[in-house]
Amino acid sequence: MAGAVTDLRFTLLGTGTSSGIPVIACDCATCTSDDPRDRRTRVGAVLEFTDPEGQPRTVLLDCPPDHREHALRHRIRRIDAILFTHAHVDHVFGLDDARIYNVSMRAPVHLYAERTVLDDLERIYDHIFRPHRNVNKSFVADVVTHAVLPGEPIALFGVQATPVRLLHGALPIVGWRFDAPGARAASAGGSAGPIAYCTDVNGIPPETWPRLAGLDTLVLDMLRERAHPTHFSLQDALGVAGRLRARRTVFTHMTHDVRHAELSARLPAGVELGYDGMRL
Repeated sequence: MAGAVTDLRFTLLGTGTSSGIPVIACDCATCTSDDPRDRRTRVGAVLEFTDPEGQPRTVLLDCPPDHREHALRHRIRRIDAILFTHAHVDHVFGLDDARIYNVSMRAPVHLYAERTVLDDLERIYDHIFRPHRNVNKSFVADVVTHAVLPGEPIALFGVQATPVRLLHGALPIVGWRFDAPGARAASAGGSAGPIAYCTDVNGIPPETWPRLAGLDTLVLDMLRERAHPTHFSLQDALGVAGRLRARRTVFTHMTHDVRHAELSARLPAGVELGYDGMRL
């Protein structure tokens, strides 16, 4: 490697559940809140950096239905790779927008996911993966797929990205850990240390705990205070945070049961609620 990654920044693009917040037809205190941190689009994140050769790189974590809004809000102009956690609607229904990056970059977008997730994407996006079936010649995304295996890292332009096995109820999914030794953050307050992104999870298998050791920043699913069969509750997530002991733990994928200001005031040191646009 010619040098180190620079200008590294990790941004939470969306921190809400599949319904988003405000929820349609809901007049609860969170959905009618004037605190901008209570407005949560569908969950997703982006890792941006300059690679060792001096080229700007952008890596998405999932591609939710709100991706267009995320891209316009944060002036995302290129996508080198999309790393998927699983194939639920709120994590993949923005993929059609990849075609715009094909035009701006004059290059395909690379997709990384488990084989089962790639199979789901091919089924959902038949018009992208089998364009010869389209009745009319269509403007579709140009993508290149790469199957990954939990625990086996991939190299992304000077950053090591490792998929780690998680459980979303009965569904095996992956989180992603990022390591970039020697990297420099884009801002003095930002982190260039190991970051893990673990959304839509309510179980961590024994083999995964060591892969989440030594984190600087942990982004972790925390749906609400009440228990849920497929997501961590507040108590669950605090237990994980306490065990992993990252310097900073940030919760994401929150419902409208969570009011940002109210719950933030009750969290222990080193743990905080994420919000749309939060830069880590």
